[in-house]
Amino acid sequence: KTLRKLKSLKWDVLTHPPYSPDIAPSDYHLFRSLQNYLNGKNFDSLEALKNGVSSFFESKPRSFYDRGICMLPERWEKIIENDGEYII
Repeated sequence: KTLRKLKSLKWDVLTHPPYSPDIAPSDYHLFRSLQNYLNGKNFDSLEALKNGVSSFFESKPRSFYDRGICMLPERWEKIIENDGEYII
């Protein structure tokens, strides 16, 4: 159903190898930043955790997300140069 919808919108669907977290901008850009934001914080409840995560996302300007996407080609080059080894 999802693929049909994407095709009807004429979107190109790019495959994403599950074994390569380096390729996903969420892994090295979004989640790393979220991890740093949450580091050292303690939450008394699930609701407090949800609020903390929401605060993180609300605090990020559009340029933060744009930068993560724009950095992808450079990231891909590093992956190729390192023969697919994980990049920290």
